[in-house]
Amino acid sequence: QVQLVESGGGLVQAGGSLRLSCAASGRIFSDIFMGWFRQAPGKEREFVARIRWSAGSPYHADSVKGRFTISRDSAKNTFYLQMNNLKPEDTAVYYCVAGLRLRVGVLPAEYDYWGQGTQVTVSS
Repeated sequence: QVQLVESGGGLVQAGGSLRLSCAASGRIFSDIFMGWFRQAPGKEREFVARIRWSAGSPYHADSVKGRFTISRDSAKNTFYLQMNNLKPEDTAVYYCVAGLRLRVGVLPAEYDYWGQGTQVTVSS
């Protein structure tokens, strides 16, 4: 079992920045994938970014590339999503996720554990 708890959401103006954190606990293997999804009202969940716990190798969706950065601090069992130059279309509930498979992609079903979500609202 892996437990995930997000923090850091809030309200920000367009062009601003936020950093989301996800504290992980439980059975965290070195090869586990950690990542972020988001869901806007009336839309399906969308992949944002993922990173491998031990090796790193971050991967970001095209929609956020160059603006968002995923990172992790193994010593703190925490990973982050730094969001810069935020746009109103980034408004969504953001979920941190963990995937146990050898390979994971961009589909929600490929991830085994989900946090409770944190709201990010970007005003224009």
